[in-house]
Amino acid sequence: MNSNKIIRMMSLSAVSALFLTACNNSSPKMDEQPAATPETATTGMKIAYVEVDSLMSQYNFCKDYSLILQKKSNNARNTLNQKGQQLQAAMQNFQQKINNNGFTSREQAMSVQAALQRQEQDLQELQGRLGAELDSETAKYNTALHDSLQNFLKDYNKSKKYDLIISKAGDNILLADKRHDITKDVINGLNKRYKPATKKEETKK
Repeated sequence: MNSNKIIRMMSLSAVSALFLTACNNSSPKMDEQPAATPETATTGMKIAYVEVDSLMSQYNFCKDYSLILQKKSNNARNTLNQKGQQLQAAMQNFQQKINNNGFTSREQAMSVQAALQRQEQDLQELQGRLGAELDSETAKYNTALHDSLQNFLKDYNKSKKYDLIISKAGDNILLADKRHDITKDVINGLNKRYKPATKKEETKK
């Protein structure tokens, strides 16, 4: 599966859910009137949005992990294809021997058939195990992405004071004024914070 599709399938809903949250917990008191701003003039709330597609394609963490998931997916597929071809060849050889009376006894044929069945079962178990490993790695990525976004937005909003930061993915928001778009700020801030594993290792040295 293409790496971009993996990220979109496994992460888009998680990211969208993360952004759909109240970010400014300090509500004004009853006798306090917040200053009117372009964001609050008509709604009484200060709202911003982030383009999720842009975030996924421009946040370096997403791009790096995309390569990791793609590599794991390719390795798993290649391993399964190789073992599947080996099993298919063994089954064809078995069938040819059956057709040509190539076994010396019924017991010998049954023994080979049983071995093929075990090989098939092993392949199914391997497929399940590799799939679970990929799912686990994707879940790990989702958690790390969620944490990095949440931590950044908390710090970012200390000065911005938004009441709500929402995600814009596809057509989930039919119309949005660009003045509410903070995507560039968020991506730049996230990339500034992000340190790839290789750079972290170099820093330790």
